[in-house]
Amino acid sequence: MTTARPAAKPVAKPATGALDQSRLTHLVGYAASRAAIALRRVFAHHFAPLDLKVVEFSVLMLVAANPEVNQKQLGATLDLSAPNLAVTLDRMVERGWVERVRGTRDRRAMHIHLTAAGRELVRRCEKIAATMEAPALQRLSAAERALLIELLMKVAAGAPARAR
Repeated sequence: MTTARPAAKPVAKPATGALDQSRLTHLVGYAASRAAIALRRVFAHHFAPLDLKVVEFSVLMLVAANPEVNQKQLGATLDLSAPNLAVTLDRMVERGWVERVRGTRDRRAMHIHLTAAGRELVRRCEKIAATMEAPALQRLSAAERALLIELLMKVAAGAPARAR
């Protein structure tokens, strides 16, 4: 005699063509990586006409905000090796955006300065950057955006989260 088995509950499937990501979505690194991919696409779309890479944009913004910055400080802040940063700066010098200037107090130090073309590029970049992320972040309130940035910067710095 056979007994009837109860029907198995159907497993909820992700949307057509989408993969089940449930084994990954609890990981901060995965979520941060997915968000970074989306935001890099936004960056590429907005800065493609300027032929500007993320690292070059970062260098421009740091140099604009730190007039006496040197290569070592830039490398440490952006977590770039000296050779990789040197290649990036060489490319930026060739394009006329920055120049290396020997320090007046310490002749061994090489400071990075914006050229006139670099200052103009910074102005253009700041205008673009002011609004470019808005569509990608439209689901977040201004407070949530600020909190997201604060939390990501804490993770990047390795700082322990403070109690709220």
